[in-house]
Amino acid sequence: MATTEEPRAPETLFSTISGVENEPLYTPEQVSVDHDRDLGLPGEFPFTRGVYPSMYRGRLWTMRQFAGFGTAAETNERFRYLLEHGQTGLSTAFDMPTLMGYDSDHPRSEGEVGREGVAIDSLQDMETLFAGIPLGEVSTSMTINSPAAILLAFYLCVGEEQGVARERLRGTIQTDILKEYIAQKEYIFPPEPSMRLVTDMVEFCSLEMPLWHPISISGYHIREAGSTAAQELAFTLADGFTYVEWALERGLDVDDFAPRLSFFFNAHLDFFEEIAKYRAARRIWATLMRDKYGAKNPKSWLMRFHTQTAGVSLTAQQPEVNIVRTAIEALAAVLGGTQSLHTNSYDEALALPTEDAVRIALRTQQVIAHETGVVNTIDPLGGSYYVEHLTNELERQAYEYFDRIARLGGVVAAIKENFFQRELADASFTYQAEVEAEQRVVVGVNRYKLKGEPELELLKIDPALEAQQIDRVQALRARRDSAAVEQALARLKDDAAHDGRNLMGPIIDASRAYVTMGEMCDAFREVWGTWRETPVF
Repeated sequence: MATTEEPRAPETLFSTISGVENEPLYTPEQVSVDHDRDLGLPGEFPFTRGVYPSMYRGRLWTMRQFAGFGTAAETNERFRYLLEHGQTGLSTAFDMPTLMGYDSDHPRSEGEVGREGVAIDSLQDMETLFAGIPLGEVSTSMTINSPAAILLAFYLCVGEEQGVARERLRGTIQTDILKEYIAQKEYIFPPEPSMRLVTDMVEFCSLEMPLWHPISISGYHIREAGSTAAQELAFTLADGFTYVEWALERGLDVDDFAPRLSFFFNAHLDFFEEIAKYRAARRIWATLMRDKYGAKNPKSWLMRFHTQTAGVSLTAQQPEVNIVRTAIEALAAVLGGTQSLHTNSYDEALALPTEDAVRIALRTQQVIAHETGVVNTIDPLGGSYYVEHLTNELERQAYEYFDRIARLGGVVAAIKENFFQRELADASFTYQAEVEAEQRVVVGVNRYKLKGEPELELLKIDPALEAQQIDRVQALRARRDSAAVEQALARLKDDAAHDGRNLMGPIIDASRAYVTMGEMCDAFREVWGTWRETPVF
């Protein structure tokens, strides 16, 4: 059967998605690699080739699927479904009111309760969310930032009720407030008190929860907001170093907290660029943690990270094609050495995923792990002239950004100057212009379109769930000990007004008294105020 080669259009770009120009061929004459300095061995400084000596030959990555919708009871059912189908860790999505620190019965929550994640108003909801799930045996990830300390307290209390000591709890809570100001915009308080709360969590976890990751420093949302790979790399690491600096200023020893810092990256479609991004990230983190911040424990040099395939790459047109996109992105994450992975479902450009879509997404990881053979050799692309070139180039661009941020006075000052916001706006505009000019092809969107696409069966959230959740939180308020609630809130506000006091203790005590998350956030709003960003035009 004859085949026809499709000619490349004259306007086709040969650069990466991030704009790194690609040569037709890479040879030793163009790419110089010092094995000891640039690569090393897996599990050894500078960790370019991976953080563990055996990588996936010894243990596969953790397979997580982001889950959360409606009420805690419904999400509990989805958690159980995922665990029964081979998932090895839980990853929790919260609804917008929870992310913004409002209870479900707040006027601003109307129409949003349980829509894009699970509604958690109090310890009562967290008890329901993890009912029948042994917290001593699973690793849990929670994607929440401004109210992260409160959700961590709820989780810790559920563990105690199950008889699981806090030092045995394993998992990660995102807590990356800096990327909220930069990209996702789900902040509540001004940057300085927010950073104080993050540092309180780092200090608390270093002393009380040694198996818990108190921050997942996140490039994912920076990329989803339109950044390039180099910007995702640089801005994420700059945020990470800022958290380190605040903890050091608190008086913590770097080796007491740095081993529990983790990262969260995007896996986009430019296959080799993404792999190079992860390799460059490990090398930069290890080098600066050792040489700039004085970490002596090799575990403090390790960059362990979770990866999620790119939501922004999914299309509403021909959504089944998203299965292909997600598989390629997941493979890049694995070849880049990720420690855990979430694969997006093909229908997520349209709605929260159905169970069938989630199962296919999970099966995608399982096929990569068990059928492709890519796990049998560590860093199989290491030494590739092209991959090493991209790794070096992304590293170079990251250091350039570090210098620019330093000249602005650091990350917090750069946020206030809208530096990051302008960079993301420019990058996203450039990419969209390339798509609209068909310099970059998006299958089904600007080429290979399909007329009369069949409708996809989507997950629909029952609007009645919102009323049920409102009734639930109001009934809780009616039956709890109101004097204990008032006492807990008074202590919370008093401690928030004094910088030298760690807030995790009073937050945990308030959680046990069934103070709601919205009530705790309101107490902080009263003391600290809220943050409003200056618009970027």
